[in-house]
Amino acid sequence: MRIIQLVTMSLFTLVAGVFWGTWFSLSRSIASITPAAFLEIGHTMIGNLGGPMSLLIPATILSTLVLVVVLYRRHDKAAFVLAAAALGLLVVSTVITLLINVPIDGQVAGWTVGTLPADWESIRNRWEFYHGLRTALTLVGAGCLFASALWTHYGQRDLQRGALRAA
Repeated sequence: MRIIQLVTMSLFTLVAGVFWGTWFSLSRSIASITPAAFLEIGHTMIGNLGGPMSLLIPATILSTLVLVVVLYRRHDKAAFVLAAAALGLLVVSTVITLLINVPIDGQVAGWTVGTLPADWESIRNRWEFYHGLRTALTLVGAGCLFASALWTHYGQRDLQRGALRAA
């Protein structure tokens, strides 16, 4: 159980870290970046993150699913509900990524300063809004996952202590 939790929390933290790092370092000031800088940064990030995240996110979903199943089978309801919430939030974040952010990344990957569409800023702003949303969902999911692990350790111990006191 602890190995599954460790792997899942590690993977989840990596996903959340990439989303948070992008938001924290770039998104808060993205509107002030020149078109040329936006394209250079965008092309670099798309190239650096596309491949690794296409492996990391599914691995995280799979690991979280395994944890949810194990917690369900152990009848650890509180930990199960928290882990299931983490899984749900990660899945929603992934759907946002695949349906909105990745298609926009595909557009941006083909842009040059000379071929920027007239509405590029609205496209950038749409990407940014949904990036912020998926970041928030993933961070809340990470919190649920960590709470699940804490419940598994401390919640069960506290329940056992209560049972001993009652006896």
